[in-house]
Amino acid sequence: MRARRLAVGAALGTGLVLLSSGIAFAQDAVPEVTAADVNTKLTAVSQTTNLMWMVIGAALVIFMQAGFAMVETGFCRAKHAAHVVTTNFAIFGLGFVAFFAIGFPLMFGGYSYNFPGIDYGLSQAVGGGASIADNALLKIGDQVLLWKGGWFGSWYDSSNLPLTGALAGFFLYMVAFMDTTATIPTGSMAERWKFRSFCYWGLFCGALYYPVFGAWTWGGGWLSQLGNTMGWGNGYVDFAGSGIVHAMGGVAAFTGAKVLGPRIGKFGKDGKPRALPGHNIPMAFLGTFVLLFGWFGFNAGSTFASSDPQFATVATNTAIAAAFGATICMVYVWMRSGKPDPAMIANGMLAGLVAITAPCAFVTPMGSAIIGTISGVLVVEAVYIIERKLKIDDPVGAIAVHGVNGIFGVLAVGLFANGSYGGGWNATLVDGAASPAVKGLFYGGGTSQLMSQLAGALAIIVFGGLASYLFFKIQDKLTKGGIRSSEEDEVAGLDLPEMGILAYPEFAGTHESYGSAEGSSTTKNRDLAAT
Repeated sequence: MRARRLAVGAALGTGLVLLSSGIAFAQDAVPEVTAADVNTKLTAVSQTTNLMWMVIGAALVIFMQAGFAMVETGFCRAKHAAHVVTTNFAIFGLGFVAFFAIGFPLMFGGYSYNFPGIDYGLSQAVGGGASIADNALLKIGDQVLLWKGGWFGSWYDSSNLPLTGALAGFFLYMVAFMDTTATIPTGSMAERWKFRSFCYWGLFCGALYYPVFGAWTWGGGWLSQLGNTMGWGNGYVDFAGSGIVHAMGGVAAFTGAKVLGPRIGKFGKDGKPRALPGHNIPMAFLGTFVLLFGWFGFNAGSTFASSDPQFATVATNTAIAAAFGATICMVYVWMRSGKPDPAMIANGMLAGLVAITAPCAFVTPMGSAIIGTISGVLVVEAVYIIERKLKIDDPVGAIAVHGVNGIFGVLAVGLFANGSYGGGWNATLVDGAASPAVKGLFYGGGTSQLMSQLAGALAIIVFGGLASYLFFKIQDKLTKGGIRSSEEDEVAGLDLPEMGILAYPEFAGTHESYGSAEGSSTTKNRDLAAT
């Protein structure tokens, strides 16, 4: 036994000697690692992680397109279902192509993102120029109106894949936002919009309508610089797009519905609105849940960095506003009409989401609850005013949800921002140093930030309203028969005349002419006005 123990001990001792020698040899062979090397590796890991965060956010926002398709299709009548869902599907490609070719350079040609620790590798401007002058396409003095560079994806550089990856991820995220703006009018103009005319809108929105205002704001143009030029807070602040995305879409939804006119049978001879019920409320509710899910990519993803802990506050504020918007809307419309209108409840949640999108990073959870509460009431009153007073027919409530509450969200930044986040926003300087965090009127910030928000809201209404109205009006004049479907096609349903198929062929003959106009003389079916 003693001999065996000695043998085992000798073996272990020899092994330890050899192991320690090997370790020592290996240590001698490893080159020296400096602090700079460690920092470089950590920066690369952080940038890659943040870039992955952005791509995941882009995927969530793109998935929202399915939510819009379900909400709008469910809120419309069965005889138009294939037409409505196709507009929501096709807008993704139409807007994408135009934004890739033209819109992205116009909006972001001068954009770069250099914030150590929370950046994702976009270290030089999209357009490639070294200065603002190199990347500006149109400017007045020092104020940029449009950018240039990177046309048709020419920003791709195979010799610098890290930079190209950052550019590609940024483009993917931003094109998803553009498609949200483009799809909003498909709801307000549903059931009577020629598909060919709709296609031109998708291209126009992706190439010009969305990018021009985007260049003034997120692109670093004149509205974003109001803090430096006018001393108005941090310039126009819109964290994830209440104004840039939703209100711009809502304004176009208003002008488009105005040019088209109401659906046949929407208003009686006395001018009072009549219900034209959607055919699938469960589908609309499911679409609303899809939008809620995707909105976390919309808002929290807009931090551009998983290394920025503010993304958790943004996500939570988003959920709070959605919950309060839906709940308060349900209670309010119940009191107002005697019934807890399911369609209004869905739009109440969406209104809360739209309103919180701009201020979500700058407000407290209680502030989010207040914003959601206001939006829940605002959407109901806006629907009533738009329909009963202005006589605008909006089948899905897109104008009230995105237009009215988008403007409210823009103003909410100037009211509820609590001054804890956003120092130096929009590269704003005060006495040569980065400006303080974004602070609104109710938190001691005075009217400074509110002035920038008011300027942005006014620009949305004036530019968005004028540009979209002229587009739809000119298109209507130049298009044979106008941009509105024929009366016969609208009454029969747009599925067969426009798309060549029925959404529900097994029910053919049961719904195609339901919900037609009062007193129309072209067909007896029109005497069956919506009941």
